[in-house]
Amino acid sequence: MTSCCPAPEAAAGAALCRIEDIPDGGSLTAAIGARPVILLRRGQAVWAYLNRCPHFSVTLDAAHGAVLTYDAQVLMCAHHSALFRFEDGLCIEGPCQGAALDPLPLRVDAGRVYAADSSQ
Repeated sequence: MTSCCPAPEAAAGAALCRIEDIPDGGSLTAAIGARPVILLRRGQAVWAYLNRCPHFSVTLDAAHGAVLTYDAQVLMCAHHSALFRFEDGLCIEGPCQGAALDPLPLRVDAGRVYAADSSQ
């Protein structure tokens, strides 16, 4: 089980974080503009999803910003215990089974993670 810590606020076009800031098999909360997101990492693969559970549109993290992940495969909604796969955000167990998280495109350049629509 891995929990995350919030990333520092990033300026427009700035890197969201370094890839190693996201625990391997874990998560990191960040913001892309005004949108709160969760970054997930497994090895060199990184995914971003809006920090919103499709069940009741509440955030996935607990009050202190931690998002639980298990076996580098799924993240768990702190409010409903729904489980979502890293690679596609699909809910595989819980009250919103079959629904999916909203993905956000990323790019990784020189070990830094950026929103896909940001410039270097």
